[in-house]
Amino acid sequence: MMRKLALFSALLAGILVLGSCGKQGYKAYKGQLLGVMNRPDWQPVNPFGMVYVPSGTLHIGSSDEDMNRSFWQKNKSISISGFYMDATEITNNEYRQFVFWVRDSIAHVLLGHFKEDSEVERIDWSQRIDWSKDGDDFEALQDMFYSEENTLWGRREIDKSMLVYEYEWFDWQAAARKGNGNREKERSEFIHRESVNIYPDTLVWIHDFAYSYNEPMTRQYFSHPAFDNYPVVGVNWRQANAFSTWRTRFWNDWRSSNGEAITDPFRLPTEFEWEYAARGGRDQAPYPWGGPYLRNSKGCLLANFKPGRGNYPEDGGYYTVKADAFWPNDYGLYNMAGNVSEWTSSAFDENAYSFVHDMNPDYRYDSKEGDPLALKRKVVRGGSWKDIGYMLQTGVRDWEYEDTGKAYIGFRCAMSFLGRSMSDFK
Repeated sequence: MMRKLALFSALLAGILVLGSCGKQGYKAYKGQLLGVMNRPDWQPVNPFGMVYVPSGTLHIGSSDEDMNRSFWQKNKSISISGFYMDATEITNNEYRQFVFWVRDSIAHVLLGHFKEDSEVERIDWSQRIDWSKDGDDFEALQDMFYSEENTLWGRREIDKSMLVYEYEWFDWQAAARKGNGNREKERSEFIHRESVNIYPDTLVWIHDFAYSYNEPMTRQYFSHPAFDNYPVVGVNWRQANAFSTWRTRFWNDWRSSNGEAITDPFRLPTEFEWEYAARGGRDQAPYPWGGPYLRNSKGCLLANFKPGRGNYPEDGGYYTVKADAFWPNDYGLYNMAGNVSEWTSSAFDENAYSFVHDMNPDYRYDSKEGDPLALKRKVVRGGSWKDIGYMLQTGVRDWEYEDTGKAYIGFRCAMSFLGRSMSDFK
């Protein structure tokens, strides 16, 4: 290893000497320290559907009235750097774009639709897919559909088990712990490759509620256009991460192809970012609109939840409501209380507030297959359409297992802001 480094250093020194003697190399610099030239211009722009949440300080934890949780959810002052956040929960139609992209990608591969002028195999999206039963592509795509004995009324439907998204992610935490300065560690040790079936579990409407007739929601909620702008549910934590990775590639591939600098990845927010955003600049407020009540001065409910002893339709919705229903908070974020609870990137630990840092706190754990169930819990926030009012408080934490989808849990994405603050660019 040392011999290779010495040889590399000698070669580098030779290159520098030759470069300094040449008349063409770095001529434009005229011997001055000017930095690398022709760097892409950077002017941050909100991705469509997102809002900017400025940097600030927050007192996290339960409200003063919540005595039971105050012993293991202690109040703490933290600082959060600016970030972008989806104004609404990810909707059925937005998630369907991901599902259709995976579906079409598989079809293009089966049909051999690749760009001929590419050094690596890249899908040629300009080529048409003929999905019709009498079309030229019928035989090649046959494996993507349910077999005849699994069809209902002879309808030709995509086999949902085929919709698998393969993606990669880099474990920065492990690299910092194990790889820092350790030349024996290969970079590949921190690159993880995962395959996730990305179709939502539409059966959640049945198995989440025993002795309750919710079959119409199972049949229609994700597929019918009536629910296009309602939050997607039945998506587990791993599927939400897969969506965020796909969204990042979809966005940054477009930016790169147009000569623009890429952005930081889309991701799930940490639970502390989520709470900071939910409060909308109203520090220690119990609800996104301030509080202390769940109704306004006219007696109208301010969120979609389970009022009283179960008057579900009183707030205007029986199950979920549209993702932009009710008034947004002061950051422009809709339904940060009620409608659906939301996944965060944070692992759940009852005592996390006691040991996380006060600067951009973050507690994560990437569970392994053989880990106990307690290590597979992820924080969900915000309360949902089936929860009582207490769960809507901005400081209340809850959790669910990462591989479990529910009829009352959705998600929204965040993206770190690159720079000090948005005011630098005004």
